[in-house]
Amino acid sequence: MKKIFIILSVLSFQAMAQKPRARDLGIPFDGITGINNTITDVPGVEVGYHTLISGSGELKTGKGPVRTGVTVILPKGKTDTSYPAAWFSLNGDGELTGLPSIDDFGMGYGPIGITNTNSVGIVKDAIGEWCFKKFSKGDFVDYSFGLPVVGETWDGALNDINGFHVKKEHVWDALNHAKSGKIPEGNVGGGTGMALYSFKGGSGTASRVFMIDSVQYTVGVFVQANFGRRTELTIAGVPVGKEIQDLMPLINKDKRKDGSIIAIVATNAPLLANQLKLVTKRVTHGIARTGTFSHHGSGEIFLAFSTALPIYNKDNTEEVWRVLPKWHLDPVFKATVEATEEAIINALVAADDMEGINGNKYFGIPHDRLKAIMKKYNRLTEK
Repeated sequence: MKKIFIILSVLSFQAMAQKPRARDLGIPFDGITGINNTITDVPGVEVGYHTLISGSGELKTGKGPVRTGVTVILPKGKTDTSYPAAWFSLNGDGELTGLPSIDDFGMGYGPIGITNTNSVGIVKDAIGEWCFKKFSKGDFVDYSFGLPVVGETWDGALNDINGFHVKKEHVWDALNHAKSGKIPEGNVGGGTGMALYSFKGGSGTASRVFMIDSVQYTVGVFVQANFGRRTELTIAGVPVGKEIQDLMPLINKDKRKDGSIIAIVATNAPLLANQLKLVTKRVTHGIARTGTFSHHGSGEIFLAFSTALPIYNKDNTEEVWRVLPKWHLDPVFKATVEATEEAIINALVAADDMEGINGNKYFGIPHDRLKAIMKKYNRLTEK
């Protein structure tokens, strides 16, 4: 089998982060973005990737072709600080680990991982071991491993998913090189082998800033997008999927199952778990704006966290939280919907053509044709 290896250096990651995004094409979105229009606009949040691309031709389980990877999101950077969190399942045909603890205690701990369906276990264990090595104090009872949160979507149309190519060292590389600022989108990390509305899909992000009582807050959303049928695709209200009926996937042997989406919402707005649960539900509206109605086999699971922290007394016997009241949460809800919609379209715009197992191929959405369609419907913002 002919080998194709892609090594993503720091420079190539920087170049990928500079690729055109949806707004660069003149696609209009509501709301005001943060400085980078990414989840990392929320102070303290870092994102890391490890991308695995090798081989071509016929599927040989355990050897490739490989089109996969891992994404990590560090809510409080490379620290062991916990954070308020909540989750919501729109359609449970998927996996997100560590949820019983979040349900009971309303808190998350440590990095969040996103990968392919068959690599959840190795990513969970690798995150736990990384936390143990980094944060363990050598206590007899040691909880530094934590209960890692890891989500997945299925990349088996392009990737040798049963070859288990994601390894511990790949997860550690993503964790150790996680950063703030601009981050790549599209065919990177856990999103490498994903498809979106019958185009190539993958990783995407966006953010919004808003004011509540003269204080500015940020909401950032990260998605691993792998769902939808072509005719459903809607961008800024335009039926783009109905306008582009060619460039359909080339699936030579295997039939692709319905895809999924994992969405992670970050905010520095001071919210407790019950309020963050309401935020996760609003992700649904952002996804719906892009056209899907959530197919029966699409796993659609969302997690939200706040970077706000309580104040403790000197003996750590009391904690005091300052939180926004429910009747002031509409700006948070609105920002979540808007950032989710744009993150999905950013994933679509960033993704390039990709050929994988058995010559299966997904095409990236053509930017020139997308701009022409938006202009036809008077929805293009000229740059």
